[in-house]
Amino acid sequence: MSFSNEQLERYSRHIILKEVSVKGQVKLLSSRVLIIGAGGLGAPAAMFLSAAGIGTIGLVDYDIVELSNLQRQIIHFTEDIGKAKVVSAKETINKMNPDVNVIAYKEWLSSNNIIDIIKDYDFIIDGTDNFPAKFLINDACVLNHKPFSHAGIIRFQGQTMTYVPGKGPCYRCIFKSPPPPEAVPTCKQAGVLGVMGGIIGTVQATEAIKCILGLGRLLTGYLLTYDALDMEFRKVSLKQNKKCAVCGENPAITEPADYEQAICDLKKGG
Repeated sequence: MSFSNEQLERYSRHIILKEVSVKGQVKLLSSRVLIIGAGGLGAPAAMFLSAAGIGTIGLVDYDIVELSNLQRQIIHFTEDIGKAKVVSAKETINKMNPDVNVIAYKEWLSSNNIIDIIKDYDFIIDGTDNFPAKFLINDACVLNHKPFSHAGIIRFQGQTMTYVPGKGPCYRCIFKSPPPPEAVPTCKQAGVLGVMGGIIGTVQATEAIKCILGLGRLLTGYLLTYDALDMEFRKVSLKQNKKCAVCGENPAITEPADYEQAICDLKKGG
């Protein structure tokens, strides 16, 4: 692959990194990352992955842009209110970096379509804001040997972990099953500091880039937590559960399933 003069300048700060170089930038431009949820987490992840030159970015979200989203979902603007989030996000990405091929899925993610959606991607980012979606994504990725980044934010707290097939615990190893609907407040109920999505979402983008390039240590086998009020990060070691229903020695789950959602959880994206 030969770079144009414009590309050499655009990615110059990557290319001068010996860990990335031209070879690494070619990998990024040839890679495919899927972001599920174009909201608080997915928005900053999409912005930085696009700027980094990820060749193809898939965006999954059924929702439209609302005024209350703009406090944290930085890929959308005031004039985008009422527009499909995947359309708004695609327009922003294309303005930033025309190298990026954006595939928009204005679909409700379910067990019926998730396998077809994730199958052609190298890395998956879970930017959803509800437990049923997170378990659905985890199970589909584990069953289809896809690395992915989990994350969640609420109030002043955030957390994230990375799953790599065969190299550590999955989300279900740590959180065995979704809590009952209405048992845990959502961001809509409890609130969230706007910058939380930026802090945790950019960690997810970093993990995607490192995974594609084979750099450093991923958050595989660790849960990274962040408390904004104390300005404290903690890295908690995790172990794979041999009795895990999806990645354990005798898995009971052999295909993705849908779970009941709380009423105010019907919107994805943080």
